[in-house]
Amino acid sequence: MPMPYTIGLTGGIGSGKSSVAELFGTLGATVIDADAIAHALTAPGGSAMQAIRAAFGDDFIDAEGALDRAKMRNLAFADPAAKKNLEAILHPLIRAESDRLSATASGPYVILMIPLLVESGGAKPPGRDRYRRIAVVDCPPEIQVARVMARSGLSEPQVRAIMAAQASREQRLAAADDVIDNAGLAQALRPQVEHLHRQYLALAGAAHS
Repeated sequence: MPMPYTIGLTGGIGSGKSSVAELFGTLGATVIDADAIAHALTAPGGSAMQAIRAAFGDDFIDAEGALDRAKMRNLAFADPAAKKNLEAILHPLIRAESDRLSATASGPYVILMIPLLVESGGAKPPGRDRYRRIAVVDCPPEIQVARVMARSGLSEPQVRAIMAAQASREQRLAAADDVIDNAGLAQALRPQVEHLHRQYLALAGAAHS
């Protein structure tokens, strides 16, 4: 069975990816959230937990049997080798599950939301082979910082450290086929998403004709 027409949706922390994905979903697209898959894999009983316990030990498992995300995030920032080790466990499982969900998609096209699409090499071959287009949700870094601080309680230095570990705005825009501007009011998103939705419907129809 051929894989559906797939758009990779990405953007930096605080850019508004989830809001954009939700709008695509209301228009009928099948939305697959790689972060939600990762959370399920690292929840109690998740299929990544045995390998994570073996690799990192019980210190990184919380009382419920889930990944201790705060402790792992601190380790990943401090130790690039640990970050790569975690990614080596999670990325193949996330890809397998997203491919499974894509294969059963009922929408006319798939929005595959991957926050670290550019960072993980997904914007270049062979990762690029998964997407027909890449859509980037964009806004200035100052707006990202303000949004993340407002919703998370993190300090400005903490937010900027997370942003520094991600691809730069320029790198994401260089990888983009389509850019969704989320620097302004929330209601400015829908017309942009509706425009892209019409474009993606036409492209998906042409691809399958």
